[in-house]
Amino acid sequence: MFKHRLLATLAITLLILAAQLPLPATAQARDLPDFTQLVEQQGPTVVNISTTQVRPQRNAGTTPRSQQAPQLDENDPFYEFFRRFLPREPGQGQSPSPREPESRSLGSGFIVSADGYILTNAHVVENAEEINVKLTDKREFRARVIGTDKRTDVALIKIEASALPTVRLGDPTKLRVGEWVLAIGSPFGFDNTVTAGIVSAKGRSLPSENIVPFIQTDVAINPGNSGGPLFNMRGEVIGINSQIYSRTGGFMGLSFAIPIDVAMDVQQQLRQYGRVSRGRIGVVIQEVSRELAESFGLPKAAGALVNGVEKAGPAEKAGIESGDIILRFDGKEVAASSDLPRIVGNTKPGSKSSIEVWRKGARREFAIVVAEVPEDRLTSRPTQTPSPARTELAAIGRLGLMVSDLGAEQKRERNLAGGVVVQEVRSKLELRQGDVIVALTSKGQSSEITTATQFNEVLSKLDRAASITLHVRRGEANVFVTVRPETPRG
Repeated sequence: MFKHRLLATLAITLLILAAQLPLPATAQARDLPDFTQLVEQQGPTVVNISTTQVRPQRNAGTTPRSQQAPQLDENDPFYEFFRRFLPREPGQGQSPSPREPESRSLGSGFIVSADGYILTNAHVVENAEEINVKLTDKREFRARVIGTDKRTDVALIKIEASALPTVRLGDPTKLRVGEWVLAIGSPFGFDNTVTAGIVSAKGRSLPSENIVPFIQTDVAINPGNSGGPLFNMRGEVIGINSQIYSRTGGFMGLSFAIPIDVAMDVQQQLRQYGRVSRGRIGVVIQEVSRELAESFGLPKAAGALVNGVEKAGPAEKAGIESGDIILRFDGKEVAASSDLPRIVGNTKPGSKSSIEVWRKGARREFAIVVAEVPEDRLTSRPTQTPSPARTELAAIGRLGLMVSDLGAEQKRERNLAGGVVVQEVRSKLELRQGDVIVALTSKGQSSEITTATQFNEVLSKLDRAASITLHVRRGEANVFVTVRPETPRG
């Protein structure tokens, strides 16, 4: 009996000791990705791009543009947001010498056709006098620009060569958050540097641009990686590394890539026409919050709220009005306001599309002919509304507002049939003196406002536990301001 117990104790002790021993290297690496074959196969498709640019003349002591910070407070979360990752110019911060009229920068790119077409970022080749491309076999070529698109930051360049290795293209729509991805590029000029990470998020809209549904990763991206490919584990390109979030100019764990399907559509148009054509419908939109959805009677917060319609534009001709919430366009769901510019932008100008909106508690569908976005189109800023003269002031009401009737001359100047002018704001509402309230909506029901007295009467009849949305005319722009439900007092 004692012998059996001794053997059992010994066996358990050996098992415990074995469990504490380090695992063999093969066992440790069993679940980790192996990038070696991918790099061997796809590395030759990635190129190093160097450009020579004429340095603009500056007065002594003038700060170079690349060193200028955005016009934001340093504590603002968007300060130095998404700075382009081109390397700093030699001697930056000093006055340029007349003997050094040129500057050099580095970037990356990848070959998409065997006859020498290469994709990179538009900012890599911007203002370049000369573009030099170096392959992994040490051959160097002078490249020419076929076309660039600043909106997506995509450029197509061409070298005179043949039988070049080309990348395989993947499908970004099948990409999953958490999936391993790999970047190859030339950070700080170090050719064919490989970095890896995971997909952190998909469909990101950035403050600088909302037409590209960026792929967010934690792949280490640094100056010189711009324009390089982002691969999935099957060795397919699923994006172009384009931007980073950084307060220092270096990698901080947030990198953003242009989906390859977006880039390939751009390069196809650049190759065929030399420019990119995009659709537009002539609306100004804003996000639909939970409170806005509730006040408009919408089951969930989704879509794009129209707060401005261009006169004689496609949307106005189709019957779209300020206050409509666009839910679908051309059969595609508009889950968030940022989806609409992408969907419309990818629609061929001149084509007839369907547009579904939420209006007064019900869905309605219209037919719309998509127009084209003019090149370098400027957006006019709404003018400041002058403070109107006080007429028949209403007392401070439920919303902490003092409003007055809109006079006949004011109606004529603003092309309005009615409304009340905000004279004083004694609440936290995002209103300002001179705003004109023309309507309000609650639980999907809208009421047009004609006088200050009627405004307060309508407010008094509304459920205090429901959200209210004020339809406001501010200069030439329309604004929707949500009033959250009042908290019951115990």
